[in-house]
Amino acid sequence: MTKANDTTNRITNMMRRIARIWSAVLIGITLIILIGYGMNWVKTGTADSYAMDNYPPSENLIPLTLVLSVLGAGIAWRWEGWGGAINIASCLANLAVHHWILSPRPYPYVLAIIITPPGILFLACWWRSR
Repeated sequence: MTKANDTTNRITNMMRRIARIWSAVLIGITLIILIGYGMNWVKTGTADSYAMDNYPPSENLIPLTLVLSVLGAGIAWRWEGWGGAINIASCLANLAVHHWILSPRPYPYVLAIIITPPGILFLACWWRSR
């Protein structure tokens, strides 16, 4: 007969694996984007002058919150509670920036649906393993 604690541990471990795989994919995609941006920076010597002249400084908050969210997913590999909280808080900050500072657009909600689940899973694993 299977004990309830064994089943709980298996479910927690499966949730942890799913969260780690999902966050590894997010980290990989983010690194590819950052490397591409860095290569463009090195090639031109500066950032794109058109973008620097025509976008308000509040536009910089969007990539910052997204990078912090993915960084939180990476931190969650070591500290599940902290990393999950950083991931979710950064996604909420991203949605707030889009909603209140910039004009509302549909794609931040799609990004939140893609980036937030690892944070939720990491927080659930942290809560279950306490």
